[in-house]
Amino acid sequence: MANYYFLLSGLPDLKLDSLETAPSVQELQQLILEQDDMDKKDRRQVEMFFLLGDCRNLITLLDNNLAELPYAGNWDKAELQELIADALEEVYEDDSRFPAFMADFVREYYERKSEAGYFPEDRLMVRYWKYLKQHGTGFVRRWAELSLDIANTLTALLCERQGWAVEQYTYDYDPTEVDKDLMLQLQDIAKDSDPVQKERRIDALKWLWMDDETFFEPFDINALFAYILKADILERWARLDPEQGRQRFSQIIENLRQHATVPAEFTAYMPKKEEGTYTKNYK
Repeated sequence: MANYYFLLSGLPDLKLDSLETAPSVQELQQLILEQDDMDKKDRRQVEMFFLLGDCRNLITLLDNNLAELPYAGNWDKAELQELIADALEEVYEDDSRFPAFMADFVREYYERKSEAGYFPEDRLMVRYWKYLKQHGTGFVRRWAELSLDIANTLTALLCERQGWAVEQYTYDYDPTEVDKDLMLQLQDIAKDSDPVQKERRIDALKWLWMDDETFFEPFDINALFAYILKADILERWARLDPEQGRQRFSQIIENLRQHATVPAEFTAYMPKKEEGTYTKNYK
């Protein structure tokens, strides 16, 4: 396995409480592109992280085809616009540049975007994580499994608390397959009444998982992948102040309230919008 000591040792240490010292994901992408000697398999793994930016950019363009791309990804605006246009053709031929799930999602989005209870960001993230599980290396695959377990478990806990159908909002979820320690941590996080604090605790859980996973190999491709993931977490928090974070969670809750069929006996116990007690997590 290749060693990226010189690349990683030249980057600042990342801490959850030090947003201002973190390089941007775009800056990291440029540094990686400049590594001419990077192993091809390793480069492929890093590209899988930037596929996350492509998925986010795809959602942006589906909402507004003229919007500027806000995230660092593998493809530019024109290429993603071409993907969208081609995917909507009556006869579509797979484009080898893009994973097949992206074109499938474009078609699904236009078919279901006005459907009650349809969360496009959730659906695309699930497809992305499943793709990583199938094509990623050990670390990348485990990261995708963790992300799915966290999203599904927190969603299931919310649904159970509110009396909603768990299977309507989770994806291929089997709670018996979730690590017991992780389940206990998520159950505790789900009780937190502060939505911003809850989000930070989820990110802290992921952060510590990455530290454990890369402890013995701090300069290999897994450590590089984890560094980019951490920079992405910090970049997201840098864009949000606490009030914006509260508004984001409140909007998700409002969406669930509008689209879910809630038994009458649970209505009295649903949180008001400004309280933001529970949320559907879809990172």
